[in-house]
Amino acid sequence: MNKNIEKVKKLRIFLLKQLDGLSTGQLNTIPAGYANNIIWNLGHMLCVEQNLCYVRAGLPITVDDTYFYPYMPGTKPEGYIGEQDIQHIQELLITSLDQLQADYDKKLFNNYSPSVMIPKVYGFEVNNIDEVIDYLLYHEGLHGGYILSLKHLL
Repeated sequence: MNKNIEKVKKLRIFLLKQLDGLSTGQLNTIPAGYANNIIWNLGHMLCVEQNLCYVRAGLPITVDDTYFYPYMPGTKPEGYIGEQDIQHIQELLITSLDQLQADYDKKLFNNYSPSVMIPKVYGFEVNNIDEVIDYLLYHEGLHGGYILSLKHLL
């Protein structure tokens, strides 16, 4: 198993445990002065994983469009996310990584097209699937921090 995929998975499991007991309403709450909520951040983490790993490699995403396009960078929550969709996003946060590992083992990510946004924003390049997975650790930590901060505001 790729150690960094496993680290991303452990971080996601940790975050999901931190959210146990929060209501659908709380997960959808956008505190005053903020642009998004907890569930949007979870969906965004899933979307970025799919975009950077699959789309950039010329592969189809492994999740339904419903859990991809509304969470793209630059978007914000456009409506209330119901309990079933929340549960599905939480499940996909884990199962998508299992699929990523399986596809990584099959070496499906050979035709990787680097992101132009990451160097503009962060000043470093992400040129292949291993560098993407390294970047995901950073990205997941960033949004994990946002999620925990939003939780404290509820």
